[in-house]
Amino acid sequence: MRDMGELLRVENLRTYFYTEAGVVKAVDDVSFAANEGEPLGLVGESGSGKTVTVLSAMGIVAKPGRIVSGKIFFKGEELEHRSEKEMRRVRGKRIGYVSQDPNSSLDPLYTVGNQLVEVIMTHFEDSKETAWDKGVKLLKLVGIPEAETRMRSYPHELSGGMRQRVAIARALAGEPDLLVADEPTTNLDVTIQAQVLDLLKTLGRELNMSLILITHDMGLIAEMTKRVVVLYAGRVAEEASTEEIFQTPKHPYTAALLASVPRLDRKELLVPIGGGIPNLITPPTGCRFNPRCSYAKDICLEQIPPLESTGPRRIVACHRWQEIDLRRSA
Repeated sequence: MRDMGELLRVENLRTYFYTEAGVVKAVDDVSFAANEGEPLGLVGESGSGKTVTVLSAMGIVAKPGRIVSGKIFFKGEELEHRSEKEMRRVRGKRIGYVSQDPNSSLDPLYTVGNQLVEVIMTHFEDSKETAWDKGVKLLKLVGIPEAETRMRSYPHELSGGMRQRVAIARALAGEPDLLVADEPTTNLDVTIQAQVLDLLKTLGRELNMSLILITHDMGLIAEMTKRVVVLYAGRVAEEASTEEIFQTPKHPYTAALLASVPRLDRKELLVPIGGGIPNLITPPTGCRFNPRCSYAKDICLEQIPPLESTGPRRIVACHRWQEIDLRRSA
């Protein structure tokens, strides 16, 4: 088994949105690394900062958002100070991105073939004919039947599952080292979800491509990843191997996520997480999870918990992680 190489590293990233209502601290001092051959999950509720974190790393932050500080590396090369032209070479060619809604990445006015050919010709010095042939191969690779015919189809002529496969093919057109899948099965029925997940696994093996999965679903985390970063309200709550997260969660929020989803290996009743993600214009003082945490004490309301090492390649941001045992509630 070869040694893992670091692909993407994010250090102390802060991305804020400057709105009329105030400054939204959507990503507030987030750090993590994605390694080759180690599928990584970014998990948390909607509004936890998952998507903004990864889009920031790719240099895609829509106004009124702005990366305030932080360092971003891809294969050891700094990205944060590169021009937009340089970042376009990174996006697609080195990092592919699949959004939860394929309609947002596929143009309804152009055929599937036109859109694949455009991406291929952007990243490679291919003729239109060669790019077309590559597009057909990509559609076959992602399991689309009658690929030649589908190249001439418009997105609206395809089913939701088929459109998601096309979106994946488009993300693969630049032959990236890393694929980011952002809630890739959200709008699909259960059967199609399973097919898309199996496809992502197969592609990872066959193309020697690494994966970052963005999701709120701990079931997908268990099935698809080897390592997990738990985000809450724009900050890292916990990071560990997937096995450690499920067996011995250290942060109350992680335990709450686990308790709120069905587990085949447990018979306990599901427990929904009370309350919601706080207002990130005026977040709670101290630990941002404290209004929803049954373990909170005065220190949790007053001081931001530092990220502490709890073991090899394992960190948690909780003042009380050494005092509380969360395994029974996980």
